[in-house]
Amino acid sequence: MYAITGITGQVGGALARTLLAAHQPIRAVVRDAEKAREWAALGCEIAFASMNDASALAAAFEGAEGVFILPPSEFDPAPGFPEARAVIDSVKTALEWARPGKVVCLSTIGAQAAETNLLTQRTLMEQALSMLTIPVTFLRPAWFMENFAWDVAAARDEGVLVSFLQPLEKPVPMIATADIGRVAAELIQQNWSGCRVVEIEAEHRISPSEAAATFAKVLGHPVEARVVPRETWANLFESQGTKYPQPRIRMLDGFNDGWIEFESSGADIVKGKTKLETVLRGLVARAA
Repeated sequence: MYAITGITGQVGGALARTLLAAHQPIRAVVRDAEKAREWAALGCEIAFASMNDASALAAAFEGAEGVFILPPSEFDPAPGFPEARAVIDSVKTALEWARPGKVVCLSTIGAQAAETNLLTQRTLMEQALSMLTIPVTFLRPAWFMENFAWDVAAARDEGVLVSFLQPLEKPVPMIATADIGRVAAELIQQNWSGCRVVEIEAEHRISPSEAAATFAKVLGHPVEARVVPRETWANLFESQGTKYPQPRIRMLDGFNDGWIEFESSGADIVKGKTKLETVLRGLVARAA
């Protein structure tokens, strides 16, 4: 049996559906009884736990052959990442108590970076779980293609794709959540010892200009990529309600300046199968 956290999200859902298609038993770890109904109807066992409740998590992980950890993302973390640290402590304690057969944890590209940024939350998780004496795989995906969901309205209604990723012609490692879930399902069914890192991106890297051109193809009208000047980011993020914009700014700097990158060489990085056009068509259809 595989215990899956984050099953109501895109990655966790894709992972669970892949395992169900392979006739593998699943325990869905959820907080919301309403969202649990879908997974119960698909034949999943249900366990209720929040990610900062070590006792409930341990009960959810008890007897599992494998556990998938999808840490919640804090997009406006306070200094020192107290929100992430609370979850990390809870998850590590639960895994130590329950001692499942193995763990696959969703991490991120650039988790090895020394610079503090928004993704440091995943660095801290890796550091903590790497101390466990059970097998752990850290799955490090590239930038999610589904992040373009935030750009659908402007691309559709104004013909504009505003980009914090820059220069506009610079290719960025990206990946579809469907591919992350599929690969996570493959990994969690494998056997290994110790800690390992698996990194994943699409078959080719995608620039903001290419993303705009793909939006244009999907929407049937021109879409222009435009840079959001870096000097405006802090005020812009604060106007949108962000209290601590610096972690997000440094993450974007990391992608743009190249210090948020994969740790492996190109030949060792797993390649996804899903095209950006497929993802954008889905996002546009859902927005409609």
